[in-house]
Amino acid sequence: MQFKNPEILYFLTLLIIPIIVHLFQLQRFVKVPFTNVAFLQKLAQQTRKNSRIKKWLILGTRMLLFTAIIFAFSQPYFSNKTANQKQHNFIYLDNSLSTNTKGERGNLLQIVAQEIIKNTSEKDVYSLQTNSNFYDRITKETLKNVLLQVKETSKKLDLTTVLLKFDSNTQDKTNTLNKILLISDFQNTYKNEFTNVTPSFSTIKLESSIKTNISIDSIFINNSDANNATLNVLIKNQGAAKNNIPIAVYNNNKLISKLSSSFKKDTIETIQFKVQNQAEFNGKIVINFSDTFAFDNVFYFTLKNDQKINVLSIGKKTQFLPKIYTKNEFNFTQSTAQNTNYNSILKQQLIVLNEVENITEILSNKIIEFSKNGGSLVIIPHKNLNINSYNSLFKNLNIGQIQPKKTDSLKITNINYKHPLFQNVFSKKVTNFQYPIVQHYYPFISNNTSTIVAFENGTPFISQIKNGENKTFWISSSLDLKNSNFINSPLIVPVFFNFGKMSFKHPKLFYRIASENTIDIETNIEKDKVLKIANSENSFIPLQQKFQNKVSITTKEQPLKSGLYSILKNTDTIQHIAYNYAKEESSLNFLDLNELKKNNKNITVSNSVADVFKEINKKNKVHWLWKWFLSLAIVSLLLEILILKFYKP
Repeated sequence: MQFKNPEILYFLTLLIIPIIVHLFQLQRFVKVPFTNVAFLQKLAQQTRKNSRIKKWLILGTRMLLFTAIIFAFSQPYFSNKTANQKQHNFIYLDNSLSTNTKGERGNLLQIVAQEIIKNTSEKDVYSLQTNSNFYDRITKETLKNVLLQVKETSKKLDLTTVLLKFDSNTQDKTNTLNKILLISDFQNTYKNEFTNVTPSFSTIKLESSIKTNISIDSIFINNSDANNATLNVLIKNQGAAKNNIPIAVYNNNKLISKLSSSFKKDTIETIQFKVQNQAEFNGKIVINFSDTFAFDNVFYFTLKNDQKINVLSIGKKTQFLPKIYTKNEFNFTQSTAQNTNYNSILKQQLIVLNEVENITEILSNKIIEFSKNGGSLVIIPHKNLNINSYNSLFKNLNIGQIQPKKTDSLKITNINYKHPLFQNVFSKKVTNFQYPIVQHYYPFISNNTSTIVAFENGTPFISQIKNGENKTFWISSSLDLKNSNFINSPLIVPVFFNFGKMSFKHPKLFYRIASENTIDIETNIEKDKVLKIANSENSFIPLQQKFQNKVSITTKEQPLKSGLYSILKNTDTIQHIAYNYAKEESSLNFLDLNELKKNNKNITVSNSVADVFKEINKKNKVHWLWKWFLSLAIVSLLLEILILKFYKP
């Protein structure tokens, strides 16, 4: 038994007063003279004994009356919580794209929102976490208004983050009962996210009534020529085999091509379309099929044929660079240091200083200006370079300094597979690699370098020097065949090709929502102006950095919806880009909660929202006892009246 006002129980000590009073009254005797003393002696004893019993009965009823009244005012009750404690319910409602599908009773997200509204109590406090927002310590009325407006979103939260958020917002752990309820389809969630130290919580799994899905996983272009290109569409089928599924390709709203295809059970197949090369192609691929998820049946992409990267090689003329920087993707030129058109330097995206023996002051100044304006720089040293001219350039670029030449025959053995330069280059680590050799090299000292390729002794052969947004790559030895056979190794093509590709990030075929994307736009804007990204439904200003000949845009939080977007300069469209949802949202891989429950005692699996809140209300229901004590006080008062009226000693 618990008490809402336990301090009132101190008044029980005052019950000693009526006890003392009654005891003194029992000690008082009244003498009455009578003629026949022998006859009255027996009668007096009998009367005194009966009177004493009556007084004890009255004392007992009064003590019971006062005790019952004191207990009634202290408000006793039975409950799993104290009366002063509040029930704080933390609710995570997963409103990701995968929950916006049909269940047995209708749309999963809408049905569960209605169940929460129906079963929550007016007395409790709520904190609601969705993938979009967090609403802390709100009433049922506010919770209802939020749930009525909740919509699906492309934002994604992992459950570990949700639980940490709830724990950090538990303000009063001693005077509040906290209950955590996770409502999700538990898509792409793994068991190792939950441990024995995970706080106790209840789960409700949202399950679609349809167990099959077909989606557009990705696209790529190959076999491109002057007139046509082959558009490869990767279609992922999950579940039973599907026959004669219509797939269409649009340019804006114009139908370009359409075909029907069949898919085997649980496969990824490639469907090819021939599309005509155009100056700009704003594409959309549509699958007409009713399945678990509708959002992944449309895929957006853009094609732009005039996107080339400007590369200038200054110094020694070579044969391998023109073979790598082909006309299809690059505007490549090479010139000697003496014949270089310095006015063209700032128009480049990548400059290769290819074995320049002495870097003149005018060339150094142009390179510094080029680098500060966001240009990428690759430096290949001359075998007999003027070390002072190089270090003067490096000092002004603030990237380090070259050490004197070392003559030592070394193999190039170590590849940093995690470096962005080798992204998607290797399917696995190479073990049977024929290692290139160098005869001499120039060590480089810098506080901020990232090794790309290294010698067998661990010294960097190719390294990236980080200096703000500038990209500078240092190759520590001459690539002359008398000094090194590196240009004959398989590494030469991906290394230099990606030097070019990383120097200017033209818009890709498509981008993924909720991923960090960087796009370089070749344009000039005024100091107080910005570029915007917009379509017919939404517009936003992305994070951007301005350079002399380009603006580098970064997007992550926006946009939230897939589609074709325009990059706007004032009201003029500079470029079109396409965004699509993360392909993980199309997965039909869900966590088995019953299997998870076996290994985690803190987890409770429930079938419905109603069951969870019914259990919460049952455990926290307060059974008040003050009415019973008040009734006892009334009964004791009636007993005293009856004793006084009818009991005659």
